[in-house]
Amino acid sequence: MRKVKRYPVEGPNALWQLYRTVSPWKGVKNFIFIQISRYCPVLSVKNWIYRRILGMRVGEHTAFGLMVMVDVFYPELITIGRNSVIGYNTTILAHEYLIKEYRLGEVRIGDEVLIGANSTILPGVTIGDGAVVAAGSVVHKDVAAGTFVGGNPLRVLERKSPEGANSGSVETEKTFDGE
Repeated sequence: MRKVKRYPVEGPNALWQLYRTVSPWKGVKNFIFIQISRYCPVLSVKNWIYRRILGMRVGEHTAFGLMVMVDVFYPELITIGRNSVIGYNTTILAHEYLIKEYRLGEVRIGDEVLIGANSTILPGVTIGDGAVVAAGSVVHKDVAAGTFVGGNPLRVLERKSPEGANSGSVETEKTFDGE
C-alpha cells in the first residue's frame, strides 16, 4: 500500500484547483529547471539543480539518465540514495490530482538502486537498497531491498535469498504467458 495523504476538494476537479495548493511561481521555476536537467548531459550539474534548486535529497554518485521527469510541484518529497541510477525517460511523481481529491506522498529510493528506462514511480512508494526495477515498469507499491521487480502491474521477478545473501544466490519467479 502506498503511503499518501489525501486532501479532499469541493467544486471542479482537483487539478483545476492546483494553484490553491502550489504557488504558480514555484511551478514555473521548477518546470524550467527540470527541463534544463532533462537535457543536461553533465551529471554533477543535474544533481546540483535537483539538490539546490528543487530541494530533492540526492545521494552522492547518483545518476539521472536523459529525459528523467521528476515531480514539478513537489520535488522536495523525493529522496534518492547514493550510487543509484535512474534510467532514461523515467517519471517520479510525488503527487496525484484526481477528481474529488489530490494526494501527496514521499518517494524514497534507496542506495544502489537501478530504475530501468521508461519507468513510472507513483507517490508514496519506497524502493529498498539494491533493488532493480525493470524498464517500462509502473511502481505502484513498495519494493523490498535486493528485489528485482518489473511490469504493470508490478511483480517480483527475482529476490536475493536471505540465507544466500553472501553467496549471491537468488530466488527466481518464473512466469509464462497465460499464467
